[in-house]
Amino acid sequence: QVDVVESGGGLVQAGGSLRLTCAASGSISSVNSMGWYRQGSGRERDLVASIRTGGDTAYGDFVQGRFTISRDKNTIYLQMNSLKPSDTGVYHCKLVNILRRRDYWGRGTQVTVSA
Repeated sequence: QVDVVESGGGLVQAGGSLRLTCAASGSISSVNSMGWYRQGSGRERDLVASIRTGGDTAYGDFVQGRFTISRDKNTIYLQMNSLKPSDTGVYHCKLVNILRRRDYWGRGTQVTVSA
């Protein structure tokens, strides 16, 4: 069993900052990737940032250098600066077991940026 739990969302003014946390627990492979995906008005979830156990990172194009992802074992963090109203959405955390190609999703945490 694998559990993925997000926290840290909230309501901020444009230009402000938030720090999101995702903690994964359970039977987790030593080779994995964890990341953040934003769900806006639609059903699709867009990559915000991801990080592998080896340290490699990837960012969505809309981030534009404003966010930084980091991890401590099976806990990841997303430091979000210079937030824009278009960043608003539900931020879901995903753990990927790379070898077994299995995804585990958290329930998400709401981020709202007001103009």
